Amino acid sequence: MTEAFPVTVFHNPACGTSRNVLAMVEAAGYRPAVVEYLNTGWEADQLRALFGRAGLTPREALRDKEALAAELGLLDPGVGDDVLLAAMVEHPVLVNRPIVDTPKGAAMCRPSERVFDLLERTPDSFVKEDGERIAGRGRDSPQG
Repeated sequence: MTEAFPVTVFHNPACGTSRNVLAMVEAAGYRPAVVEYLNTGWEADQLRALFGRAGLTPREALRDKEALAAELGLLDPGVGDDVLLAAMVEHPVLVNRPIVDTPKGAAMCRPSERVFDLLERTPDSFVKEDGERIAGRGRDSPQG
């Protein structure tokens, strides 16, 4: 069965923010498609399209805290988008996470609450892994 409002979470299960986002989506009643991109990898066209929907440049989507980004010289502001994309395809860990894609758009969901902007319904509240309680907008609240 295909959900009428598809949600795709580009997910790294080792990342707390990514786990929280996935749990928030599920708490809102969605059954998201979960793409563990460290296993599946990326294609350059896929990243271009996803970043375009999210309004991100490859530089903005680069996980600059990843040591590999510095090792490869990617933190230099003169490095172009094509070089960044090629590095992300070769080393999927260089893409920051989580990215969520829905019919309302796509976004890098940092902080995790950003995912609520992409959903038609949200939980009334949610408790993150660290115990922080955040307010949702409620299941039937209008968004936008």
